[in-house]
Amino acid sequence: MAPEKAGTAVCPGSYDPVTLGHVDIISRAAEVFERLVVAVVNQPVRKQKTLFPAEERVAFLEAEVGKLANVQVKAFDTLVVDFAREHSATAIVKGLRAISDFEYEFEMNQLNRKMAPDIESIYLMSSPEFSFLSSSGVKEIAMFGGDLGELVPPAVAERLEEAARR
Repeated sequence: MAPEKAGTAVCPGSYDPVTLGHVDIISRAAEVFERLVVAVVNQPVRKQKTLFPAEERVAFLEAEVGKLANVQVKAFDTLVVDFAREHSATAIVKGLRAISDFEYEFEMNQLNRKMAPDIESIYLMSSPEFSFLSSSGVKEIAMFGGDLGELVPPAVAERLEEAARR
């Protein structure tokens, strides 16, 4: 007998670009929660302008996780806790790759708990094969014509290669 799934969670990020590490975290979170809303931030505060518009990042994710019946992908431009409340989520799910992610995520957790103590932050450790993978690293590899085949979905690799040629 399979364990009962938890309620609703949101999995926020810039997803610029979507990596196979993102897809892995989303797929694993979908196994834990009854409903998972992948929240694509329209314009991240801590990063400069995104390479791809939010609509395209949403489309990339939908193409990859569309087969997961309990996953929705939506763009947002509010506080993540407000977005979570809008979707009746009781948890925010984030992936952690390395200790360098921890400090930022710890700070965000404390701020989110202050604003929304009823919404829990849950962290999934990156699968070993994706522990080195970052969107910024992928963009750099693309800029220099490196192989993206094991880093991002094929449609994302194609768009990154187009962007790098400009």
